[in-house]
Amino acid sequence: MRRRLLLAAPALLTIAAAAPLKAVASFSLLADTLRQIGGDRVSVTTLVPVDGDAHGYQPRPTDARAVTGAGLVVRNGLGLDPWMERLVQSTGFAGTTVVATAGVTPRTIPASRATDPHAWQDPRNGVLYAQAIAAGLAEADPANAAAYRSAAAAYIRAIQDTDAWVEAQFADLPVAARRIITTHDAFGYYGARYGIAFLAAQGLSTEAEPSAKAIATLVAQIKRDKVRAVFLENMTNPGLAKMLARETGAVLGGTVYSDALSGPKGPAATYLDMLRHNTALFAASMRG
Repeated sequence: MRRRLLLAAPALLTIAAAAPLKAVASFSLLADTLRQIGGDRVSVTTLVPVDGDAHGYQPRPTDARAVTGAGLVVRNGLGLDPWMERLVQSTGFAGTTVVATAGVTPRTIPASRATDPHAWQDPRNGVLYAQAIAAGLAEADPANAAAYRSAAAAYIRAIQDTDAWVEAQFADLPVAARRIITTHDAFGYYGARYGIAFLAAQGLSTEAEPSAKAIATLVAQIKRDKVRAVFLENMTNPGLAKMLARETGAVLGGTVYSDALSGPKGPAATYLDMLRHNTALFAASMRG
């Protein structure tokens, strides 16, 4: 019996060493990048669920427990998820923290001087997210650092291929046709990357309702510029988009994904799926 126990001990140590790194992401887009790079070496907990709104999220006691038990925490930064920073501080988290936008050049809204947090909408920033998360994984789990670097390199190539595909979808469209209406101002980085003007009734955050003046101004601009479609966003109230369509005669162009992914069976289950889904809808609306 003693010999059997001694033989079993190395196996038990191997199992313990192979336990996945526990990582917590503030919202679904970051969680997807963690999974793409970490694979089965990482167990990912997402605080804001799919189809959820990261703006103004209120953490729950279960979120604090998840952070306390994790070795890695990933948040967006740029003002999107300050509640995550507060949660990390309040729990006394001692592991590795990644701010995914650390290498991003922020987009600033001239009129308000507000910083746009939706940097992932430009795939070139998606590459920076992947690099930051891969570095955080390597720091938190150095034994698997080489595997994380290899997976990140493959994932970055996939992001770059998707970026080239998106650019090709708009290549033949005239500038005058490149106008899109969404619920809130979440696609500024995407618009800057691909030369598309995005108009929105709400600002960068969904926390404040748009004023009657802002809506009236947008309605007048939609009519003047003859914008064809208004898009719903998966994590916002559809009432605003429906009202804009009704007031202007524009059609509802479908549901796009801005601040959150869909469920696993939806059209935007991953970051790359999201980019392709949104692009297909945008391009189709511009072609009429």
